[in-house]
Amino acid sequence: MKIVIAGGGSVGVAIANDLAERNHEIIILEQSGDAISKLREHIQSPNVKIEQCDACEVKSLARAGIQSADVMIAATGDDEDNLVVSWLARSQFGIGRVIARVNNSRNNWLFNENWGVDVAVSIPTLITSLVDEVVEVGSVVPLIDVAQGRMELVEITLSGDAPVIVSGSVLDELGLPDVARVVAIVRDDVPLPAGPTSTFQEHDHVLLLVRKGESECLRGIFTSD
Repeated sequence: MKIVIAGGGSVGVAIANDLAERNHEIIILEQSGDAISKLREHIQSPNVKIEQCDACEVKSLARAGIQSADVMIAATGDDEDNLVVSWLARSQFGIGRVIARVNNSRNNWLFNENWGVDVAVSIPTLITSLVDEVVEVGSVVPLIDVAQGRMELVEITLSGDAPVIVSGSVLDELGLPDVARVVAIVRDDVPLPAGPTSTFQEHDHVLLLVRKGESECLRGIFTSD
């Protein structure tokens, strides 16, 4: 697979090295000549090509040969640049899969299909979610957006008074709406498949796919508030 990474900073380099080890063809786009010199010192893989390119400029992208790319990863340290890169990759070059880094969690709402983004990865938001996962029992904790931002993976750590525990219901009896599906239950550090007869216990970590913005439907089932 041919993958283009816009941004030759530490994030872009780490992604490139990991993907190169999986035998993908990688192109790193970097505008700074000094940064390119350092990149060539640190990246030795024959699967990684480095191009001097202004990734926010169409002609520069075309010269770098991104037209045949399967995936674009906008991984610069600037959210405005990542939005422009994503939009150009989709609208001007028709790249089928666009992944964008979000540096400031306040900008999460911008990174959607209107800007050509299939998947937005926000490290600040992810870290916050991981903290919430530890301290928030009985709350819906969003983990990551999927399906071009139309769905989200959420986690609920069940409290002892969760309705699903008090009622003793199995999964098939919960009457979950069509916008939500239980995908797994983690119990005592063991992932359990979710099936019609799955039961729930205090301290279970329930992972669900929910339509974006509709996690309120889980309240009164998995949470008591």
